[in-house]
Amino acid sequence: MKKKRILAISSGGGHWVQLLRLRPAFAGAEVTYATVRPGYRDDVDGCDFVLVPDSNRWNKLALLKSALGILVLVFRLRPDVVVTTGAAPGFFAVRFGKWLGSRVIWVDSVANAEELSMSGRKAGAFVDLWLTQWPHLARDGGPRYMGRVL
Repeated sequence: MKKKRILAISSGGGHWVQLLRLRPAFAGAEVTYATVRPGYRDDVDGCDFVLVPDSNRWNKLALLKSALGILVLVFRLRPDVVVTTGAAPGFFAVRFGKWLGSRVIWVDSVANAEELSMSGRKAGAFVDLWLTQWPHLARDGGPRYMGRVL
């Protein structure tokens, strides 16, 4: 049986920490981790690691560079599943992964306790599984609450 190819992608900081907490769920799969900080390579020693351009909503040129880099990555990897904890890199991976037929999972950050993240709200329409880590933010049509990773 062929191993599932997973692209696990996030921006830095808490998004990355939460993505790493999901590692047990990837057991038995061929996982490529992608993020914005080269120092995070040591966190996934022995796994494929790809650096993607960092971006945020305030720098449109950086967003474009990030989108193009992630498009190339998703096209090259052709993952069966894209898993992300956000933010901008995860949004682009969700969109491009869906275009190429990947199953996509968005886990909204635990830091978004009062409302869903902007990226999560935008990505929700395109994902196969949309999760929040706060029960009071779950609603019909998504996101769903199934626990926390922190």
